[in-house]
Amino acid sequence: MESLFLFAKTRKKNVTGPAKVKFKTNQQTDIQYWKMYIDGASRNNPGESGVGICIKKNDQLFAQYSFYLGLKTNNQAEYLALLLGLCVLNNHIEQDDLVQIISDSQLLVRQINRQYRVKHPLLQPLHSAAQKLLAPLNYSIGHVLREENIQADELANLAVDKKSHIPQEYIILLRECGVSLD
Repeated sequence: MESLFLFAKTRKKNVTGPAKVKFKTNQQTDIQYWKMYIDGASRNNPGESGVGICIKKNDQLFAQYSFYLGLKTNNQAEYLALLLGLCVLNNHIEQDDLVQIISDSQLLVRQINRQYRVKHPLLQPLHSAAQKLLAPLNYSIGHVLREENIQADELANLAVDKKSHIPQEYIILLRECGVSLD
């Protein structure tokens, strides 16, 4: 059963700074609907970790990614799944498109929705970067059970097994948002 999400109008008219989303420039008239399933995995928390990202455009599979993170906590991996997913979308999304983000991390979802404060110092810069990347988007983020996020979970574990590298352009975008993967 699919969860219902309401879209939060979060796009700001004048987003400034290095985290500005680079919308595609062609004149598209149809709004596209994106679903991004994300998951982070950390073995032995903290331990070897990875992220899985499954993106659908208008309910059709668009892309799947798995990236290895090195040694991270589970919560860091969950945040980095969101951030790297947003880096991927940055190359494809149009200004008026709607993005639905789906995660099995209740902590991540509640912190992004400002229901929980971000107390842990390792998560604070990740949360700040996420807010910067989300600011220009029409998005919603919601929590689902792990069973409803199987593809992203499998991709996150595959990233740890295969040690899949993160593309340099995403590393640069994260650095511009104040996030180092070291």
